[in-house]
Amino acid sequence: MLDSAAIGRHMQPMRILIATLLLSFSTFLAAGQANAQGQGQNAPVVAEVEKYFNAIRTLKARFVQSNPNGTVVQGTLYIRRPGRMRFEYDAPSQLKIVADGYQVTMWDIATKDFGQWPIGWTAASFLVKEPLSLTGDLQVDKIDRTDDMIQLTMSQARKPQEGTVIVRLGENPMVLRGWTIIDSRGNHVNVSLVDVQSGLQLADSLFKFDGPDPGAIRRGGN
Repeated sequence: MLDSAAIGRHMQPMRILIATLLLSFSTFLAAGQANAQGQGQNAPVVAEVEKYFNAIRTLKARFVQSNPNGTVVQGTLYIRRPGRMRFEYDAPSQLKIVADGYQVTMWDIATKDFGQWPIGWTAASFLVKEPLSLTGDLQVDKIDRTDDMIQLTMSQARKPQEGTVIVRLGENPMVLRGWTIIDSRGNHVNVSLVDVQSGLQLADSLFKFDGPDPGAIRRGGN
């Protein structure tokens, strides 16, 4: 496992990506129930979102990610609660991010990036926690309803200057449609989900590290 200094050296190009895929879920899924209760009009919506996620056993979706530099990438997201998740990017990208219930592994043979973190130390743990309880020190700043869509704008109560996330869910029936991260510098990273399916049988192999030896990744090997 890489230490924090090594991660910083090897993963500088991936920082926006990791923030998008992991920190965005922390902001969304750790949105505090206490905060919602403090804003009475928001409490029913927050409870509805909590119920939606706790009913999910598995989820699969296509995603389209737009980055601040203008690039657009696509891939497939897989989730199996509790504890398992996979982001797999379409070719020519070789990036993959997998949570196996214990740790999160990210690797990209093309860029020679590799990193691992205990799942409890990453925001991914909020997405796949079982059961999910919406508690934490984050706040729902605003809830909007437009065109059969719920938009929740949230920030950290103690560090609102660090950024904002806007999470989008369709209504009738409720379904996750994507999220937008706005960092402290005003950079936007947008992720949209399509073809969202739940209740599928997802193989154990999807949630295991299936890349080459980490040393081979750093050397650019196969």
